[in-house]
Amino acid sequence: MPLEQGFVQVYTGNGKGKTTAAIGQAVRALGSQLKVLLVQFMKDYPYGEVTVLENLSPHLELRRYGNDSFVFQKRPPSQTLKDQVKQGLDQALADMRGGRFDLVILDEVCVSVYFGLLNEEEVMAFIKQKPHQVELILTGRYCPKGILDAADLVTEMKEIKHYYQQGILARKGIES
Repeated sequence: MPLEQGFVQVYTGNGKGKTTAAIGQAVRALGSQLKVLLVQFMKDYPYGEVTVLENLSPHLELRRYGNDSFVFQKRPPSQTLKDQVKQGLDQALADMRGGRFDLVILDEVCVSVYFGLLNEEEVMAFIKQKPHQVELILTGRYCPKGILDAADLVTEMKEIKHYYQQGILARKGIES
């Protein structure tokens, strides 16, 4: 049964948990027989949740566009990478407007804007075309003010203390 009204949620900030919260919301939606589209930008690493999420098809559809290798190489993103990410946003828009999904998650879309893979206007156009009954979640650090203003709910994850500061690397099953 579709939602009566969908809202726009943003999970942003420098703290851990933005993607985790979005995936938790996806699981909750699946438990209520809703259909979920999860689009991940800049994430081509085989994170632990990917295997599980891929097995939830057809109720959850996972798509991944682009990677973050340019960040670590300290160079601007290539046009090819920008085109891949824009294609992902365009496909997500077509699917959201097509009525197949109740919940659409654009994971790391805010950081994709920050690094110039997308521009804020493209994401704002996506938000403006959201059907009334679709819930939309956008995640990522550095969320632009225009997107924050367009959201109905904004949660800022704030790092107060993190074991990374003690030299602990990402642990399989917890951070990766």
